[in-house]
Amino acid sequence: MEIRTLRYFLAVAREENMTRAAEMLHVTQPTLSKQLKSLEDELGKKLFTRHSFSIRLTDEGILLRNRAEDLVSMADKIEKEFISLDDITGGDLYFGLAESYQISFLAREINSFKKNYPDLRYHITSGDTEQVAEKLDKGLLDFAVLAEILDQTKYESLVFPDADVWGLVMPSDSALAKKNTIHVSDLIGLPLFCSEQAWENDIPAWAKDKMDQLHLEGSFRLSYNTSIFAREHLGYLLTFDKLIDISPDSGLVFRPLSPKLETNLYLIWKRYQTFSPIAERFMKQIQESFNKLHRCYD
Repeated sequence: MEIRTLRYFLAVAREENMTRAAEMLHVTQPTLSKQLKSLEDELGKKLFTRHSFSIRLTDEGILLRNRAEDLVSMADKIEKEFISLDDITGGDLYFGLAESYQISFLAREINSFKKNYPDLRYHITSGDTEQVAEKLDKGLLDFAVLAEILDQTKYESLVFPDADVWGLVMPSDSALAKKNTIHVSDLIGLPLFCSEQAWENDIPAWAKDKMDQLHLEGSFRLSYNTSIFAREHLGYLLTFDKLIDISPDSGLVFRPLSPKLETNLYLIWKRYQTFSPIAERFMKQIQESFNKLHRCYD
């Protein structure tokens, strides 16, 4: 199974049309059809159902698409790494990021790094721990930024200089908006929004024996989307400070939890990972910079 054939397959899966895919790939339609038929014969499975004006993936085709996307991404990453081995001014970095205001620390480091390596190209993907860790394990990312430490036998980590503060985002006309801080007793009986990860880990550590009295209305992976639900009075959002727009015109306010609940953020990479030259240089810079910042915060 060749990477080129997988690229052909993904193009057809994306376009859902053989003619358009052939034009995009700059090959003839008979050549493309022959490659796909050869792939189906090799796997012993039918990958497409062909209709009059479109092509649809079978269940087996959907499975292959998911696997092929990772394989092609890895092939592209390897190719770029080897191309950049002799490039002393740039290269490619791949990051998977959780949501936090502390991403600003990472952005500053990238900005500073880019001044010394002007041909740097960086690629950002966002998601929760499960999504990001999966890409890190597959080698599709150089670094992950997560709000928890993964298995320390498999990963190295560097803690960010500050900590994220938890609180409640709600409509500004809510009765709870009049309070300066939010206690667990204030949340009993309310429809709450929170990420599954935090609901299973952070919030129970804070709510303690009252956790079973709290009601999860809905879980989310993107705080912004859930803030829209909160603005429409569908529930109250448990999230980090500085993630949601709470300006006077937003219709929302943030109130910190009491007792105070904080979560650290970590830069994580695979233990014994062989970095590209540009990733190695970036890791050294950010380690030195974060060490200095920690001394300032201490």
